[in-house]
Amino acid sequence: MMDSDPLRLGRVVGDVIDPFTRRVSLRAVYSCREVANGREFKPSQVALQPRIEIGGGDLRNSYALVLVDPDAPSPSNPCLREYLHWLVTDIPGSTSASFGQERMCYESPRPTLGIHRFAFILFQQLGRETVCSPDYRQNFNSRGFAEIYNLGSPVAALYFNCQREAGPGGRRTYR
Repeated sequence: MMDSDPLRLGRVVGDVIDPFTRRVSLRAVYSCREVANGREFKPSQVALQPRIEIGGGDLRNSYALVLVDPDAPSPSNPCLREYLHWLVTDIPGSTSASFGQERMCYESPRPTLGIHRFAFILFQQLGRETVCSPDYRQNFNSRGFAEIYNLGSPVAALYFNCQREAGPGGRRTYR
């Protein structure tokens, strides 16, 4: 039987996070274009931070959102894996990231070589103001981050592909 989970097919599960069970919905929208697993975006389309909506959670719960590039600086040599592009904590359930605390400001994706995956990973926090920002962006580790702050497995994840503006073609996704 073939695995049809797009997070596994795109190797986000494996390279970035371990298998998990989605417990809330996560929606990311750049301008008017919604992120779907494996969808292609150009850097100009993701230059401004997206609108993030978390659904199905409880307002009393707090969530932490990371956006990482596991393919930095290039998919063939990801020696900066995972590059942290954004960190927002203390997001109340059933709201948007704009209600949270931006701990690491949004840095727009600008891959120069190859097709990069950009993964939004959502964790449930044990409480408000329990997560701090790292001092670095390169070699961030989502698993280690979750372990340090006792976040457990992700509660939702989503990813898109991006390559330089003039890049031809794209990574093949299977649906």
